[in-house]
Amino acid sequence: MSSSADFSLGTVNTALTPQERFAEFMQARGKRITRQRQAIVDHVTTRHEHFDAEQLLADLRASAAGEGASRPTVYRTLNEMVEAGLLKKMVLDGRAVYEHDYGYPQHDHLYCTSCQRLIEFSSEELIALRNAVAATHQFRPQGHRLIISGICVDCRSKRSTSRHQDRV
Repeated sequence: MSSSADFSLGTVNTALTPQERFAEFMQARGKRITRQRQAIVDHVTTRHEHFDAEQLLADLRASAAGEGASRPTVYRTLNEMVEAGLLKKMVLDGRAVYEHDYGYPQHDHLYCTSCQRLIEFSSEELIALRNAVAATHQFRPQGHRLIISGICVDCRSKRSTSRHQDRV
């Protein structure tokens, strides 16, 4: 590992905005972009956070723009956004979690199994290892997904504090 490890994600330039990409995707499939779908796409693309469908539905219902967005429309639109390459879907502890994909560089995650927090990181060393393993097998990698499960520092410190209090 290099001594100047910078695990930040960086940026990726895109030709289309996420909204334009989604519109192009829907048009190619002969589907309309309803007001509810547009509200979902706008809401998701203006925030960069990991979320699940129920969180999105609650956020939309709390905002005036998302009024009228039904649960089936949210789930259907999320699937369409995944198919369009705008979102990635991860299943963590049986729960589908979404994150931005379009316009974001290759990255991986640390997942706290206690608080369910996801921490993003990017590692050139990990990509070099992936490429070396692929070359050994005459394989051309197009991407990868790594989720390292464990306990974050906040949860570890809470556990050690509560254990200490239990002994007193």
